[in-house]
Amino acid sequence: MTSTPAASRSPAPSSGSTRHTAWRWARRIGVWLFFALVAWLLVKQARTIDWNEVLHAMGQIPRMSLALAALQAASSYLLYSTYDLLGRRMTGHPLKTGTVMNVTFISYAFNLNLGSFIGGGGARYRLYSRLGLPPATITRVWAFSMLTNWIGYLVMGGAAFAFWPMALPPEWKIDSEGLRWLGAAMLLVGAAYLVVCVVADEHTWSFRGRELQTPSWRMALVQMALSSANWSLMGATIWLLLQQQADYPHALAVLLVAAIAGVIIHIPAGLGVLEGVFVALLAYEIPQGQILAALLAYRALYYLLPLIAATLSFAATELRARKSRNKGNVAVQQK
Repeated sequence: MTSTPAASRSPAPSSGSTRHTAWRWARRIGVWLFFALVAWLLVKQARTIDWNEVLHAMGQIPRMSLALAALQAASSYLLYSTYDLLGRRMTGHPLKTGTVMNVTFISYAFNLNLGSFIGGGGARYRLYSRLGLPPATITRVWAFSMLTNWIGYLVMGGAAFAFWPMALPPEWKIDSEGLRWLGAAMLLVGAAYLVVCVVADEHTWSFRGRELQTPSWRMALVQMALSSANWSLMGATIWLLLQQQADYPHALAVLLVAAIAGVIIHIPAGLGVLEGVFVALLAYEIPQGQILAALLAYRALYYLLPLIAATLSFAATELRARKSRNKGNVAVQQK
């Protein structure tokens, strides 16, 4: 029986090295599964869209209106991409403006199509962690971005419901007067947030071991202005695609109802929810076929095309990160 000299034996892999390798492969598999999910969603959404109907609907929409709708959709994404810049101001992290806006754009497109867990949260954590931000900072940026979005929703929804209440179907168990009260309550919540920011100017609160910072009243006003403008642009995009056959405040109010319904029902991309709400609330004044055609065009402009662009940008970011990591490994090995 022979024994192998100790010097010639291969060192047994440490448990730490094994865990690192397993985690690296798990991350790779996770990335490919994510891309597979996005590809599946793209195919699924594309198959649910009657492209002949979309093209016909776009053909019926004046070219100037269609061009303005596309411009407003792009402007909406541009505005939303600034939300994380406010989070950068609150946290003080050093990432550049273009980088932050790109991460926010990708996250927003994924959030609309895949849901907040994968899009708003998952994409941000993946991309920001690659860029060197710690989890606590990423959480604060994401939370502040969500707060900005829903503060604007309260302002625009409150104004639309309080001053331009729409007629609701009887089965909804709420009438125009009820909507006025709801709108007033939403405006009061928005005003209360602003008052808190004025009183507790940039104050840091401790809650269950976590620090929560109140923004300055100027920052709160910027939040409201950016988010309100974004919701206004979304409403204007649909209003133009509906060929302005409904009053703008009415179209905006229906969009806001559909948005909260999509959050409650929690279907990726709000498939069927958006269409159902618009048909239920506008079919009495606009033909149903025209409503659906306009919404299909809206999905193409506001959901599908940005998702394709965000997927390509995400893939490019992953490739750059991999090349950077490989260069770093080579540099370490050459030392």
